[in-house]
Amino acid sequence: MKKFIKTGLAIITAFYISTEISFAATPAELYDDVWKIVNKKYYDPTNNSQDWSKWRYRYEHKLKTVDDAYVAIDTMLASLNDPYTRFLPPKEFSEETQSIKGSLKGIGTQIGLRDGELVIIAPLEDSPAERAGLLADDKILEINGESTKGINVDAAADKIRGEKGTTVTLLIQRKGVPNKVYSIIRDEIEVKSVSSKPPFETTVIPEDIQYIRLSSFISKNAATEIETILNDTSGKKGYILDLRSNPGGLLTNAIYISDMLLKGGVIVSTVDRDRYKTTTRARYNQVSDKPIVVLINKGSASASEILSGALKDNHRATIVGEQSFGKGLVQEINKLPDEAGMNITIQRYLTPSGQDINKKGITPDVVVELTEEHVNNKDDVQLKKAIEVLEQITCVAQRNGY
Repeated sequence: MKKFIKTGLAIITAFYISTEISFAATPAELYDDVWKIVNKKYYDPTNNSQDWSKWRYRYEHKLKTVDDAYVAIDTMLASLNDPYTRFLPPKEFSEETQSIKGSLKGIGTQIGLRDGELVIIAPLEDSPAERAGLLADDKILEINGESTKGINVDAAADKIRGEKGTTVTLLIQRKGVPNKVYSIIRDEIEVKSVSSKPPFETTVIPEDIQYIRLSSFISKNAATEIETILNDTSGKKGYILDLRSNPGGLLTNAIYISDMLLKGGVIVSTVDRDRYKTTTRARYNQVSDKPIVVLINKGSASASEILSGALKDNHRATIVGEQSFGKGLVQEINKLPDEAGMNITIQRYLTPSGQDINKKGITPDVVVELTEEHVNNKDDVQLKKAIEVLEQITCVAQRNGY
């Protein structure tokens, strides 16, 4: 079976895209197809410590319509207690496919569940969500006046999405400030990946340092764009790679970019349900050996953590910022009949040092918190620290004759 590798999270997660297609003809067969996929591929062989076989015939002779099958499938998958393994009805599957292609409709924010609470993983660059002031780690208490308590990611995403020009209201809880209602006009979102422009124009980047902001790994061109920048700026003394609020994208992009920056060594390992470990190594295709500082925060997830973990564990970069999100699971997208689909967790991944960062995240070498006050004052203390650290590294390198 041919596979392509992909990441995102609520669009934020590491994905393989399966080309296997089921051909169910009835609601019962659709349900059984999903049961078989989980039984064969789910990364936890205990299926959340339960007898998975009990689900196969639980709804026998009871599924009369497609809607019956959808409800039964959702109930079955919920028993796994895994927010990333989910059924996608045709509309949602189409929307996810569009996001992979780099086109979205809504406000442009990645959402997920943390400890049962709906949170913003990261707003996309130059999206209505970012322009409205939404931040990584914001808790969404209400959507259009309705409580999000007990809501799942799919239902929340469906409420937030909508046609261009319509409005959605979110009640946001943010640490240290009163709850606030945000009214945001939906738009068609073009997913931009690479930029040399800092988040705040007030931050001055020294001429001999190249700043690269990678806001998403979704675009198939992201790795190529990074390579072009590295080649065009080879005269710079060092690089700042900003992965803050980057929720993920194509896993291949994380691997290719790691490959450009590493002289050798392990990039990432994955472990499946049979505990079979697959290790991906750098292929000695290094484009630049200049010093690197990587910026991460709570919204850096999945592919961002693979890249930052590879650079950190191989002692190739200094990591500055805040603890990352902690998304260490790999999903596969499976296309089902009638244009439906499902995402299923099939692997967990490990950093080169063997660390499982799921629900833990990557710990920065230099911890710097960006507070609400800093944001309001457009004072990017994390980027300033990254510049300071890179200046120190290059100064030492120059003294040592490198």
